[in-house]
Amino acid sequence: MFTKQKNKLFNLLYILAIASIFALIPLTGAAQEVDSAFDPAEMSDMTGFDPNKSIEVEGPTIKLGYLQIMSGPAAGNGELFLPVVRWVAHDINKRGGIMVDGEKKKIEIFIGDTQGKPAATKKATERLCLEKEVDVLWGTSGSHLAKVIADVAEEYKVPFMNCLSLSDELMNEKNFNRYTFRTLSNTTQWNMAMAYYFSNRPETKFSILCQDYLYGHSMANAFKKYLEKYKPEAKIVSEDYHKLWLKDFAPYLTKVMAANPEILYTADWLPDGDNLIKQARRMGLNMPIANIYITNPVSLKSVGVEGTKDMIFCYSWMSGDTPQTKAQQKLMKQWHEQWKNWESPYDSLLYIWPDFVVGQTIGDTYWMFDVIKRAGTLDPEKIIEVWEGDVYKSIQGIRTMRAADHQAVFDMYVGEATYPTKDVYDDVPYAKGYAGVHEVNTIPQKYCTPPVPEGLKGRVD
Repeated sequence: MFTKQKNKLFNLLYILAIASIFALIPLTGAAQEVDSAFDPAEMSDMTGFDPNKSIEVEGPTIKLGYLQIMSGPAAGNGELFLPVVRWVAHDINKRGGIMVDGEKKKIEIFIGDTQGKPAATKKATERLCLEKEVDVLWGTSGSHLAKVIADVAEEYKVPFMNCLSLSDELMNEKNFNRYTFRTLSNTTQWNMAMAYYFSNRPETKFSILCQDYLYGHSMANAFKKYLEKYKPEAKIVSEDYHKLWLKDFAPYLTKVMAANPEILYTADWLPDGDNLIKQARRMGLNMPIANIYITNPVSLKSVGVEGTKDMIFCYSWMSGDTPQTKAQQKLMKQWHEQWKNWESPYDSLLYIWPDFVVGQTIGDTYWMFDVIKRAGTLDPEKIIEVWEGDVYKSIQGIRTMRAADHQAVFDMYVGEATYPTKDVYDDVPYAKGYAGVHEVNTIPQKYCTPPVPEGLKGRVD
């Protein structure tokens, strides 16, 4: 009798367990609800798009102020992102523009040169706000410069999309303002993702070499913090910082080689990142480099297949030779087909694909204009209202703009460079003469969501 009862109890528990599993399937498999989504079917035929040509429009416009380093040793940054804003503007203008304030308006672009200097950044931003009367601001490379733009944006009540500067401090309790929205990862997100990725790899010895200013130190500190969390057995065997626009990395790389790490971590951006990898490989430093911005195909090709194999890239956008979504597939193909006809400087390999930071800023720019479209007005207060808490299905992945601190959160991606790469489409390989990303590893948002700054919790309901 006892055995029969025991069996009945076991069978009941078994049935309940199976039922609970099936009950969870709709919850775990349910798609996240979004407020809006990028529709690849609406993308214009981009035949004839020329990034060297400014956007010419007539009639009422939506004025975008493009703030970047257009002159000086880091002028490549300004050149790099101009095709991004021109691509999006060209596409939307071909569709007829955006209905705002009762009429269709096309996009007009005004350029401001930050020169990589805070004083010049303030002057350029004020000129765009006061003389050009721009409706939105777009930028910029350099957290120290983004801080200047954010302050001016707040003063003149112009929405500013920060899609390029990462330092956590930009959006903390002290520096937050309602007019600035950050659409890319901050330093915490980036390094949570990178550290989580390394928790599943065997390496334990790391060297850090970053730029000596707010961003470089923020990146390094976050990497150390989350490496300790996700891989407590790891050790930092050397740590150093160099001035911006450094030409001679030899003294720093000599220290790295003496420390004998298994991984070199750097967050350097143009032109430092490119110079770093070229000089590192020339000096025989051939360990994997874990990085964010050393993605320039020109520089990668200069060090060849052996110099690029096993490099590790972490970014909030990553296609490699295997685009992740239909929208990404279409963008990669359309862009590449047009690139074949571009003239200098955009005929360079640097612009061959809209991947990594180029793809990310394209997606973010579409998001910004989608917000304006849904706001139906250029009134900054209405734009803020729509963007706070917005959930947007971008070209790659879903992005949520946290209302409390205006920090976008999303999945992150890590890829390892391999060779050869697959064809992206129609016998067009992703990389020739250097290693590129094939397998894209998704780091789920739950492992790389930064905390809301303490003083901003509860800022909005």
